[in-house]
Amino acid sequence: MQDKDGIFYYPYPENKRIRMFVREQDGNIEFRLSNVDHPEIWERHGWLDLDIIRRGAKMFEERGSKADPTKIYDLETARYLLKEARKK
Repeated sequence: MQDKDGIFYYPYPENKRIRMFVREQDGNIEFRLSNVDHPEIWERHGWLDLDIIRRGAKMFEERGSKADPTKIYDLETARYLLKEARKK
């Protein structure tokens, strides 16, 4: 899917107010989260590649968090959406 901000998917399909935007930058796929109910997320957090995401998840784990923040960053979906966008 795509809107004025770019290509996106719904990381939580049941909640259409949260979108994960994807782009390719210098050969790397990057992600950026948008939440209509919390616009500060978009403002505070820039584009993240998977290396940064994985390092952040490791920090969560080291703090004892049971949550896995990497689950919403879907590389295969991102690749598919970017490939389809190039066809247009």
